[in-house]
Amino acid sequence: MIGYLENDREQMRYDEYLKAGYPIGSGVAEGACRHLVKDRMEQTGMRWTASGARAMLHLRTTYLNDPWDDFIEDRIEREQTRLYGNDAA
Repeated sequence: MIGYLENDREQMRYDEYLKAGYPIGSGVAEGACRHLVKDRMEQTGMRWTASGARAMLHLRTTYLNDPWDDFIEDRIEREQTRLYGNDAA
């Protein structure tokens, strides 16, 4: 423990971080994980495969970060190209 503190002392300027308004605890990250992952993935009766969970989290992240309209537009274009070839555009 002492070695960790001595080696990483430069990164532990909590007084400066607090003055700058940076969060120094894990609460912000834990809250984001709960909002992004747990609230969606742990609803009653849900079971997920790893690939299905990964796909859902990618979609949820896209939706929550607000590029949803761009995503949908791109998805429609790709699906039309897949189904009808390049002439669909």
